[in-house]
Amino acid sequence: MYRAFRLPISLAGYISFTVSVGTIVSSLMSAKLIRKFGTGLVTAGSTFLTAIAMLGFAYTKNPACFFLLAIPLGLGAGAIDTALNAFVVLHYNASKMNFLHCFYGIGVAASPLIMSMALGAEGNWRRGYLLVAIIELGIAAIAFLSLPLWHKVQKTEAVSGENKTNVVSLSALIKMPGVLVSSFAFFCSCALELTAGGWSSSYFVNSKCLPSDQAARITTLFYVGLAMGRFLSGIFANRVGRRKILRLSLVSQLLAILLFLCPFPTVVTAICLFFVGLSIGPVYPNLVHLTPQAFGAAYAEAVIGMQQAMTYLGIMLMPWLFGVLAQFFSTGFFPYYLLSLCLLYAGVFLRFMRTLQTKEKGGYEQAG
Repeated sequence: MYRAFRLPISLAGYISFTVSVGTIVSSLMSAKLIRKFGTGLVTAGSTFLTAIAMLGFAYTKNPACFFLLAIPLGLGAGAIDTALNAFVVLHYNASKMNFLHCFYGIGVAASPLIMSMALGAEGNWRRGYLLVAIIELGIAAIAFLSLPLWHKVQKTEAVSGENKTNVVSLSALIKMPGVLVSSFAFFCSCALELTAGGWSSSYFVNSKCLPSDQAARITTLFYVGLAMGRFLSGIFANRVGRRKILRLSLVSQLLAILLFLCPFPTVVTAICLFFVGLSIGPVYPNLVHLTPQAFGAAYAEAVIGMQQAMTYLGIMLMPWLFGVLAQFFSTGFFPYYLLSLCLLYAGVFLRFMRTLQTKEKGGYEQAG
């Protein structure tokens, strides 16, 4: 895309930055939006917004429009993430949460595959955005048709008085013990996930000298690994336990990235990227499913909104930072950048586990 418009490669980072700003805003507002409109309408409306943005990406002739289209794309992404995560975490077990995010992995695995097919010999990236927009519009239509099902759940909860949520100000939320630590764990892990998925194609094109369609297919391996990691985690989460899965995931991340660093042939490096995705996969769903246990069900929506905001802050800053550094230096240090993010996540995750253990032993009082 940057070659078509004769723009620097770092522009992708600035567009992602704009998307993430919108996502952070909608994530912080999500608890109020969910209480006012309900999970179903927030889900349907958010999907429709992202579909319109993708349609705009497919047809715009002016690169400045990418920044305008990034606003509804970001607003839609943040609200739906918090709405669905909060709903599943309050109504279903850890296996269901992992399966939910497994389907996210399937979706993002399909996206670069769709783009590689659309690119072909002509390099027609607009066709790829158009196909994704059509799929999104179809999902939005299904979401609107399913609104009666969501209303039925809301009425049942209103009668039974279940899952009442507390209204918490942002300042009070920040003061709750462990909220910032857990949120920063999301910052690091999702920064690693989105940097790995978002820049691996550019790395294989610019540093491994592969054609763009082949690089896009290799990126698909990362997302296939991501989906498979979440599927396997969904099978074993209830038996093995979320915390043990998170610890195993951390160790396997380090090993996979260290292997990705090695000067193997391209085929082996691509397989290593698959294992990076496989090991990152279980992190997000298992972390978010710990939220009611760590902070109480009444605070779950508010805390998840904060976690989502920090997630997209990480997505906004860290891939953007790599894009800027790649512009000035080279995409060749991509594996080392991933390793740095992994080590940062390791430190924050271990701190969060210690904080959670302290809370469970009665070392902290719940903030109100």
